[in-house]
Amino acid sequence: MYAPLYQALQEHRAKQRASFHTPGHKNSPLALPDGLYALDFTELPDTDSLFEASGAIREAELAAARLFGARRTLISAGGCSLCIQAMLRLALPQGGQAVCGRVVHRSAVNAMALLDLEPVWAPNSTAGILKKLEQTPQAGAVYVTSPSYYGQLMDIPALAEACKRRGIPLLVDNAHGAHLAFTEPRLHPLQLGASMTACSAHKTLGVLTGGAWLNIADERYCGGAKQAMSLFASTSPNYMVMASLDWARAWLEEHAALAYPVLQARVAALREQAAALGFGFPQGRCDPTRLTLDASPLGFTGEEAAKRFRAEGVECEMADGAYVVFIATPFNSDADFDRLARALPRVAAKRGEPQGRTGGTARGPFPAIAPAKLRLRAAVFAPHEEIPLAFAAGRIAAEAACPCPPGIPVVMPGEIITPEAAEFLKSYGFFTIKVLK
Repeated sequence: MYAPLYQALQEHRAKQRASFHTPGHKNSPLALPDGLYALDFTELPDTDSLFEASGAIREAELAAARLFGARRTLISAGGCSLCIQAMLRLALPQGGQAVCGRVVHRSAVNAMALLDLEPVWAPNSTAGILKKLEQTPQAGAVYVTSPSYYGQLMDIPALAEACKRRGIPLLVDNAHGAHLAFTEPRLHPLQLGASMTACSAHKTLGVLTGGAWLNIADERYCGGAKQAMSLFASTSPNYMVMASLDWARAWLEEHAALAYPVLQARVAALREQAAALGFGFPQGRCDPTRLTLDASPLGFTGEEAAKRFRAEGVECEMADGAYVVFIATPFNSDADFDRLARALPRVAAKRGEPQGRTGGTARGPFPAIAPAKLRLRAAVFAPHEEIPLAFAAGRIAAEAACPCPPGIPVVMPGEIITPEAAEFLKSYGFFTIKVLK
């Protein structure tokens, strides 16, 4: 039987690397219940319906809302992307402006185009967003990503207070932070004042890929939440994914209070070991369960570090020109942590000349935000052509150009492609880009 994808997955599993990447369940039997894969059912009289949710699904959502302290929580089998789409629809149903941090997932950009929202881009810092909000009196929402891929956290209380004074919602892409409701201190943005959060549970919790929650704290957005989600969702949600969300919620209720202090202590010990070896770390307050190492002080890139870790049997979540990122969860085994601890000095041993950096990556600073010449929706749906990057400077972008990792857009649809942006994209291996005709 010819099944190349199935075979590739089997071959990868056979390598038995320590998993410090998504999904958060790490394929551990401690996370996923026996028999889960035999529960691939559909919407039946006794299994409820996701977008009507009057039975078991409704009960599962109410239980999740109690866990997170939300006014309402909705299950998503369409990942955090579906939660982001619904969140934007709820916040700005008639369109309008939203002040947005520049660290933004592509699904948010696409949803803004579909909904004809007007993002007002701000530097991805709390101060930058607050300043842009002051300059944008017509803004109907603020949209930020926290934590970032590197684990860096925005000052959610400060942003929430500014939004409260304006009477507008604070929307948080919390894809990498569903677990922050259980750390010490509690760092989940919903607990810190956000109006709505999109939480990608499968990234850091014991949930199958595609499982997420939309958490709503503001009563104004509860009533139409199911309708907003149904605009973008499949009518055939995966019941195994939804069941894994419900199981993970029950597991957290029973075990989170003991599991997360242990996890934080393990990551803190690894961070201390890495610091002694000369690794650097991201600036600012960070997720206490995520290990993000800056390899540039040791004279090599994050990608090179990732290769060295992989040779030691440790698979990271992502690496770029400076950083290598490890996602640790309660479902990583003792053997996983031991392997990573043994790998750290071996990876650090082959030092080079320390690499000076002036911005977010070893390739240099991210380019400044370029002026927009066209609304987002108009640019996304306008006729376009794909041209060599070498000829792109001065043209108007028709797509979000996102080096991945780290997945941060360098240029947005409708913006002028500056020479600096073109050069930066070239350093990430871009050769072409879509521009307006």
